[in-house]
Amino acid sequence: MKNLKKVIALSMAGIMAAGALAACSDDSGSKTSNSGGGSTSTESKADTAPESKVGDGGDASKGRVYWLNFKPESDAVLQEIAKTYTEQTKVPVKVVTAASGTYEDQLTSELGKNEPPTMFVIGNPEKAAKWGSYAADLRGSKIADELTTDAYNLYGDDGKLVSIGYCYEAYGIIVNTDLLTQANHSLDEIKNFDTLKTVVEDIHSRAAELGFDAFTSCDMDPSSSWRFTCHMANLEYFYEEKEAGSKWTKTPESISGKYLPNFKNLYDLCINNSISKPNELASGGHDASQQFKDKKAAFTVQGSWEYSGYKEAGINASMIPYYCGVEGEEDAGLNCGTENCWAINAKVSADDQAATQDFMVWCVTNADASKKLVESFGVMPYKSAAESTNGFLKNSSEYDAKNCYVMDWATNYQPNVDEYRATLVSALNAYNSDQSDANWDKVKTAFVDGWAIQYAAVNG
Repeated sequence: MKNLKKVIALSMAGIMAAGALAACSDDSGSKTSNSGGGSTSTESKADTAPESKVGDGGDASKGRVYWLNFKPESDAVLQEIAKTYTEQTKVPVKVVTAASGTYEDQLTSELGKNEPPTMFVIGNPEKAAKWGSYAADLRGSKIADELTTDAYNLYGDDGKLVSIGYCYEAYGIIVNTDLLTQANHSLDEIKNFDTLKTVVEDIHSRAAELGFDAFTSCDMDPSSSWRFTCHMANLEYFYEEKEAGSKWTKTPESISGKYLPNFKNLYDLCINNSISKPNELASGGHDASQQFKDKKAAFTVQGSWEYSGYKEAGINASMIPYYCGVEGEEDAGLNCGTENCWAINAKVSADDQAATQDFMVWCVTNADASKKLVESFGVMPYKSAAESTNGFLKNSSEYDAKNCYVMDWATNYQPNVDEYRATLVSALNAYNSDQSDANWDKVKTAFVDGWAIQYAAVNG
C-alpha cells in the first residue's frame, strides 16, 4: 500500500477502532501485520514529514479554507492544490500536515485556536462520537451530492452525516488475466463461488501441463496469516452485518458464525488448489507476492497496495470479490474501506464553511486537481473525479458503478486482536494438517467462542 499507509492504533484494553483502516500487512513488511490491532505505520518518508503551512494569501472576506491533513505522504501535492485554488479564486487555502502519529493531538490543539481548521478528518465511528459536535451535517450538501457511494460515510447517532470518505483502498481475490487466457478461461466466466471453483480446480488439475498453479501459497506464519485471519475472515463478519441490516458501530459481544461455511468454502479452495500443500503452511517461508509476480499462480488474495509492484513485474491483473457461496453474491463488490473522511467544522463562520465546501467540490470535479489528488490518494469515490491510476481501485469503482454492494471492513472490530488471531492461526494449522470435521470444529470454536472470550477479556 503506497498512498494509504496509516493504520489506527488499538489498545490491548480493547477499544476497537471502527470503520475502515489501512490493510493488515504485505509480504514486504512495509505495513503492520496487525490491522485492527497494530501500531501506527506509514512509509518512511511520511514518518519524518514536517508540519507544512502554505497556500495562505488571498482575500478572506468571503471565507477561508484551512485543511488539517491526515496523510503526510500527500503533503506536497496538497500544497500545490492549495496554491492553485487560491490563485484561481483568491480564496485563501492553508494546508497543515500533521506528522505521522500526531494527528489526534494536533487536531485537539488546533480546534481550540482562534482560527481553527475548517476541514479535518473524522475517520471512524469512535472519532465520530468524539468530534461529531464539531462537524457540520453534510446530508444533502453539494459535496455529498458528488459521491458515487455512501459506503465510506460516517453518521452520528442522531443521523447527522459527520464525515465523507475522500479516498479508500480495497482487497479481494487478484487474478492474472493473462494466465487465465493461457488456461483457456476468462474473467467473464467468474460470477460467483461455483464458477470460481470450476476455474480454479481446472487450473490446479493441469498445473504441470500449464506451468503454473491456481493459488499462491497460503502460509500461516505472521507474514501471511493476516490475509486469512484478518482479510478473509471479514467475509463472515460482513455477511452477519449485512443480514442484520446495519454496519457495526462498536465491537459486538458475540458473533453467530452463521457464515463460517462460506469462509470454509473459499479457504478450502485456496489451500487445496495452491502451489504449496496444506500441511506445509504452518512454518511459512513461501513468498506469495513474488510467486504471483513470477507468474507461478493465476490467483492470490491481496489488496490494492500491491498494484504498482505487480504492474512493474508486467502482470496484467484484476481484483474480484471474495466469492464464497452466499446467495446473491453475483452483486458483491470488493472489500473496501477508509479512515480518510472529510469533515467541515461546524463551529467556524458560515462563510468559512461555504468556502470550504466549495473547495472540496473543486477538488473532486476539477480535472487537473482531481487527477493530481487521485495520483496521490489512489482513488476518490466521486462522480467527476479523475479515474484511478490504480487498476485494483478502478475495479472497485467499476463494481460501484454497477451498484454492487461494498464489503466494508467489519474485521477491524476483532476483539483483543492479537490473541484472537493467534487462536485462529493455531486452529487453522491443525485443520490444514488434517482436514477432518473434528479439526474444523476447532476452527469454529476459535472463530465464534474465541470472539466472546476475547471480548470478555478486554471488557470484563
